[in-house]
Amino acid sequence: MKTKQLSERQLLGIAGLGWLFDAMDVGILSFIIAALHAEWGLSPTEMSWIGSVNSIGMAVGALVFGLLADRIGRKTVFIVTLVLFSVASGLSALTTTLAAFLVFRFLIGMGLGGELPVASTLVSETVAPEKRGKVVVLLESFWAFGWLLAALISYFVIPAYGWQLALILTAIPAFYAIYLRIKLPDSPQFVKATKEKKMSIADNVKSVWSKPYRQSTIMLWVLWFCVVFSYYGMFLWLPSVMVIKGFSLIKSFEYVLIMTLAQLPGYYTAAWFIERMGRKFVLVTYLLGTAASAYIFGNAESLWLLLTAGMLLSFFNLGAWGALYAYTPEQYPTSIRGTGAGMAASFGRIGGILGPLLVGYMSTQGTSLTVTFSIFCAAILIGVISVVFLGKETKQKQLA
Repeated sequence: MKTKQLSERQLLGIAGLGWLFDAMDVGILSFIIAALHAEWGLSPTEMSWIGSVNSIGMAVGALVFGLLADRIGRKTVFIVTLVLFSVASGLSALTTTLAAFLVFRFLIGMGLGGELPVASTLVSETVAPEKRGKVVVLLESFWAFGWLLAALISYFVIPAYGWQLALILTAIPAFYAIYLRIKLPDSPQFVKATKEKKMSIADNVKSVWSKPYRQSTIMLWVLWFCVVFSYYGMFLWLPSVMVIKGFSLIKSFEYVLIMTLAQLPGYYTAAWFIERMGRKFVLVTYLLGTAASAYIFGNAESLWLLLTAGMLLSFFNLGAWGALYAYTPEQYPTSIRGTGAGMAASFGRIGGILGPLLVGYMSTQGTSLTVTFSIFCAAILIGVISVVFLGKETKQKQLA
């Protein structure tokens, strides 16, 4: 039993380390957008395109690498996506034009979008059913540590040394995670499934939409779209929103760092509840908390209310993300699990494209933040409805 627990911890550490570096990059991007606005004189529309191109890459990566994960294995895709992400992230620090920066953001997004659903699938297939949800949520909690590091680097490095050094700092350590992953065994369920006849990629896609899985697929696609749309629309713009509210760039970084700290208890409480109360309970509860926090944040005028609402937003939204990554792979059997999770994540990334663009467009039009955040609040409520009426509880069920 001791060896098994150690193996789970090692798996969590190796997978989580890559997750952490991915989060560092996404987190730093929100601060870099604010810095590039000042350095390159970007318009709100150009700023929004940086976040959206990143999401376009994530949509493509989630689809392509999700399909490949069912063909060549979870481990191989796990390594390839991190290599792509790390190299592109380092090279993006050398760019001097917005066009070149956008090209590298697309490649970074491909690596990031491909890795996340495959990582959660690999962990889901390796961990025992009674611990599966908790461990996947704990895997997601590494995202908070990555965001914290991003906030610290942005606060101390970007104002003094520039955004280029910040990007290099996110890329270099990721190569250590690649080294660790080479020694990582593939999913035992995938290895077992490879001894049976493999379906074609086209058959896998058809199976995801076949009658046994159609309801789950519709539910996941709606849920992913709503969660990703609201997350990237709100969180990529947090530092910029604080600047719009009248705070200096450095003060905005400081306040976002404080808000980010609330992500950790959000993950850990979700990890505690998910095996006791179930996936649907955590998703519905934490998404409702996210919707309420988003509405308050958009209407807040005083600093204390902004910080309180921002911390609650981080707490509930990231706890919901943990449950989402635990819930998604559990909807499909091993033969199409990578395809199903990848397609859901890919469709969700369309929301990640539209969210930042919406904020940029509405900001250009002079629309108040109250209206903008009310739209995100409504989107989250639609996600809640899809889980309540279409979702099936998968707590501690043996994966097919």
